[in-house]
Amino acid sequence: MKKERIVLGGGCFWCIEAVYTNVKGVISAVSGYAGGARANPSYENVCTGATGHAEIVDITYDADEVSLSSLLDIFFTVHNPTTLNAQGADKGTQYRSVIYYANEEEKEIIDASIKKHQSEFVDKIVTEVSPLPEVYPAEGYHQNYYNQNSSQGYCQVVIAPKLQKFMTKFPDKLA
Repeated sequence: MKKERIVLGGGCFWCIEAVYTNVKGVISAVSGYAGGARANPSYENVCTGATGHAEIVDITYDADEVSLSSLLDIFFTVHNPTTLNAQGADKGTQYRSVIYYANEEEKEIIDASIKKHQSEFVDKIVTEVSPLPEVYPAEGYHQNYYNQNSSQGYCQVVIAPKLQKFMTKFPDKLA
């Protein structure tokens, strides 16, 4: 097994986490916060927009089973990377589209993926691409949120369609 890590933000972390927990080769997908100035932020802090953190998912995966390119293909399918600081009704810098990378090799793969996916969108991809900052796990009640609350309204209206889109477009990547 070749363990790798990528940190992605694409709106509400519940959405991204719900998708990646179902990807073959993903070992863990942990909701959290990254990219801000405050150490150990809380959900309440991040929601104010004052900390500068994004809601992210810290993904550990087996690179022998799934490539970073494949994970990015999924990422650019399940969220809109052309809306600045927003995904649907979720608005604010904490909902920005962001990819945090650990090294230059990952950055090159990310840049190539953005270039590849740009043709799928009318508007310019505005996904932030930055070196990996400190990552803080979100509170326990945010972890595995969709699986524990799938009948809740937000889960049905926002998360379920993204999960369905993933399952339809990437059936070979289902865990």
